[in-house]
Amino acid sequence: MKVRPPIPVAVDPSPGAWRQESAQKSLAEVHGTIPVPKNLSFWRKLLAFSGPGYLVAVGYMDPGNWATDLAGGSEFGYALLSVILLSNLMAILLQSLCAKLGIVTGRDLAQACRDHYSKPVTVVLWLMCEIAICACDLAEVIGSAIALNLLFKIPLVWGVCLTALDVLAVMYLQNRGFRYIEALVVTLILTIGSCFLAEIIFSRPDVIAVLGGFVPKFEIIKNPAMLYVAIGILGATVMPHNLYLHSSIVQTRKYEPTPEGRREAIKFATIDSTLALMFALFINAAILIVAAATFHGTEHNVAEIQDAHKLLSPMLGVGLASTLFAVALLASGQNSTLTGTLAGQIVMEGFLNLRLRPWLRRLITRLLAIVPAVVVTVLYGEKGTNDLLIFSQVVLSLQLSFAVIPLIIFTSSRKKMGEFVNPLWVKILAWITAGIIVALNVKYLFDKVVEWVK
Repeated sequence: MKVRPPIPVAVDPSPGAWRQESAQKSLAEVHGTIPVPKNLSFWRKLLAFSGPGYLVAVGYMDPGNWATDLAGGSEFGYALLSVILLSNLMAILLQSLCAKLGIVTGRDLAQACRDHYSKPVTVVLWLMCEIAICACDLAEVIGSAIALNLLFKIPLVWGVCLTALDVLAVMYLQNRGFRYIEALVVTLILTIGSCFLAEIIFSRPDVIAVLGGFVPKFEIIKNPAMLYVAIGILGATVMPHNLYLHSSIVQTRKYEPTPEGRREAIKFATIDSTLALMFALFINAAILIVAAATFHGTEHNVAEIQDAHKLLSPMLGVGLASTLFAVALLASGQNSTLTGTLAGQIVMEGFLNLRLRPWLRRLITRLLAIVPAVVVTVLYGEKGTNDLLIFSQVVLSLQLSFAVIPLIIFTSSRKKMGEFVNPLWVKILAWITAGIIVALNVKYLFDKVVEWVK
């Protein structure tokens, strides 16, 4: 293990706001490496800032979301589309706060926690975040392994092991430049979107019913079964590691370190993440719509990815439908592992002020996900991997509040943000969002514990 000294960089918008007056650059090897020329038009400047939002959006369409979207659509039709829309609006707000924190203070969320809290609290937050990242990585590893099994009949155990090779891809692309990672991620997102656009065309959903599904219904709260799935959708959508990731990768742009330059960077970063998350909304909604149009009202109550793959082609009468579903799943799993490994590096460096060689950090993260996945796959087969997928979402739900609350506290502090502090209306919306997330995730966790005890 090689420990590198911190790289000083004065970034505080107001001296004395943080315990430390300087911080190591977040993702130092790519920090400020993408220039943003001053005299660009609006659209060319937006293109220069575009990219980080799509890396963040990946976490909102990872394999952990698929099971809840499939279950919601097959069991309740289009009714839970409103929940997907609500969770996406929450995500847009939280990710905009992450971009603001990173751009204004020069710190990612992990560094901000280290500079604000005592060392024991920082270590606890780091451990919880590492567990959450490993849980998220676990879902992505299993999702990719299931896709390889569905497409190429590769046994799940070998599929899990093959996912470790993405470490090499991240290393190679990051050495070439951060834009290459962004280009690969966008390509995979477009692949997922194209596959599900085709699935929607094949399934021929009722357009009026789809539009009606985006209108919130009181029935969701009254019906315990529907509420349970709705909580699962919310719990699986907002990922804690995305908050750390976004606050770091917005700093890959070389914007002017002035109030005007930061204000412009915040504007374009927010547009970037909002557009990217609307794409994630389309994909999550598409999964639910296809499940509703294909399985709702039939004898098939599909809650597992393998079941959906098996039944899509026979029920739609299109031989390509199941293949496209598996291709989208593989693209989703691989995309998520790329961003998950970056988040792991950001969290370790930010909380502990410790830098490992990137390949070593990613290998450790990947092994922590692969080992339990291999053990469960060998002992329990497909059923075990699906249970592990659900368990990973419960772990993520438990950790989310410990990332959301510090984010809101920091960006609502005038001492830390100066003139960029959240206005009152943003503070109110942010705390309402945090309250909903905390309450629903606590209930989701409680229900899971009760289910396991029974």
